[in-house]
Amino acid sequence: MTPAPVAVAHRGDPYRVRENTVASLRSALRRGADAVEIDVRLTRDGVPVLLHDATLRRLWRHERPVHALSWEEVHGLTGGGVPDLAEALAATEGHRVMIDLPGSPDVRAVRRVMGVVREAGAAERVYYCAGADAMLAVRAADPDAEIALTRTTLAPPRPVLLEAIRPRWLNYRFTLVDRPLAERVHRDGRLLSVWTPDTRRAMRRLLAVGVDSITTNRVDVLCAARAEATAPS
Repeated sequence: MTPAPVAVAHRGDPYRVRENTVASLRSALRRGADAVEIDVRLTRDGVPVLLHDATLRRLWRHERPVHALSWEEVHGLTGGGVPDLAEALAATEGHRVMIDLPGSPDVRAVRRVMGVVREAGAAERVYYCAGADAMLAVRAADPDAEIALTRTTLAPPRPVLLEAIRPRWLNYRFTLVDRPLAERVHRDGRLLSVWTPDTRRAMRRLLAVGVDSITTNRVDVLCAARAEATAPS
């Protein structure tokens, strides 16, 4: 029997709890997520923290970019709301974590993130996603890292790029995915993940296509749709 697709909670449970916070991650896991996706950036003093945007403006009403702030400043400006990576890994113990690396971090920054993952004893349950530049940095830092190469176009990845990155997953925007694409990815020996459908209709279509993982902002809806799709007829 084909395994049920992995239900990945995008930044936690953001429709209920502020994204990329410990409370949001825990809420998603309570609602049935198999894994959580988080965004990680570095502070000025090299601490990996959970934040998608380059600045604190959208979520925390502060204009300054996180790379210009120390960890202590980020902690103070957000009232402790932005967790560091070590705290997030502790809060998700026993569950898979997909780390997105926005902002095209260099190898030094990637090594710092991966060092925290190793120190937390979480290397076996963490995998990484982003575009080619960030994933090349991940591969340079660790030849064994599990990678989901993010794709925003239907153009097939260049063979030389696939050889350099060696992704286990191809991670597509969900609107691009149909059955022929899924079959091509599987035929090439890779797994197919998608992001971020939030309607039951879109989720049902992707489940029928045969994707291996779905990242969504509504993980409880996805879990219900998956249970419906895999229930004995």
